[in-house]
Amino acid sequence: MFAGDGLLYQQLADRIAEDILVGTYPEGSGVPSTNEYATFYQMSPITAAKGLNLLVEQGVLYKKRGVGMFVAAGARSKLQSRRRAAFTESHVVPLVREARLLHIHKDELAEMIDKEASK
Repeated sequence: MFAGDGLLYQQLADRIAEDILVGTYPEGSGVPSTNEYATFYQMSPITAAKGLNLLVEQGVLYKKRGVGMFVAAGARSKLQSRRRAAFTESHVVPLVREARLLHIHKDELAEMIDKEASK
């Protein structure tokens, strides 16, 4: 069900994180069970549990014994901060480096970004 590179449990964790970021699962709400994820994404329950537990370790989800897993308070802002940092490293830093090589002034770069963002 997942396409691309990476471990299945990591891809599941990323998908759940995106669902939290867009508001599908607000803070305090429950997320589907391990077995529901396993069935839906056609993966083993062990793999699904590993993806969910990764988010528990990161403080994004928490477990209520016998009830299920829930989105932790502050999860959305925690995910946004983490994604912003990754975005900066993977996109902004290389963009600025390339702009410097091409002698593109920051004002011109800002105009280019603004033009693309307006499309």
